[in-house]
Amino acid sequence: MHDELVDHLTRSTPLSRGEALRVVQDVLAYFDETSEQFVRRRHRELRAQGLVNAEIFERIAADLTYRAVAPPELSLRQLRRIVYG
Repeated sequence: MHDELVDHLTRSTPLSRGEALRVVQDVLAYFDETSEQFVRRRHRELRAQGLVNAEIFERIAADLTYRAVAPPELSLRQLRRIVYG
């Protein structure tokens, strides 16, 4: 999975192949979060930092505008409609 990227990382960094693969998997997992998963995770993290909900929800709303989140799962029919209209 993503062998070209792993190869690039091993050539351009001091990472071993196993470490590079782990980095790629971690990054992909990070960006694979749905919006709902991201909101729940960030809420937990910010509560642990002692913030209150008013501050938390403002920060999360701002974060979401800059975050790439996974799209909703699409059915085969929806995929076909994207391609063929």
